[in-house]
Amino acid sequence: QLQASGGGLVQAGGSLRLSCLASGRQGNSNFLAWFRQASGKEREFVASITWSAGMPVYANSVKGRFTISRDNPKDTVYLQMNDLKPEDTAVYFCAARQNRLVLSEQGNPRAYGWWGQGTQVTVSS
Repeated sequence: QLQASGGGLVQAGGSLRLSCLASGRQGNSNFLAWFRQASGKEREFVASITWSAGMPVYANSVKGRFTISRDNPKDTVYLQMNDLKPEDTAVYFCAARQNRLVLSEQGNPRAYGWWGQGTQVTVSS
């Protein structure tokens, strides 16, 4: 199970840290990603990480502002979001699958077997 939390309302330029607890992981979901979906838009890849080796990957739109990290003993992946912009407003989801995807497939939501419930991030201008 994946449980996302940490969303909220923040002014432009502010920061938030999202958490995704992967309870019962036990090596079945070695690869985790964050996606987001703004109202009326398709789900969009944000960042990914491998539990065992790290190897973070970021969408160009968040590179340099967002940082994905993991705390293996806590089975938790974080998304630190800095310098937030109104266009970052969306529901943020964490997703997982057993094995790491090649780069070209990481943005495909259908490639992930487990999804969290989403947490709303709203950035005001």
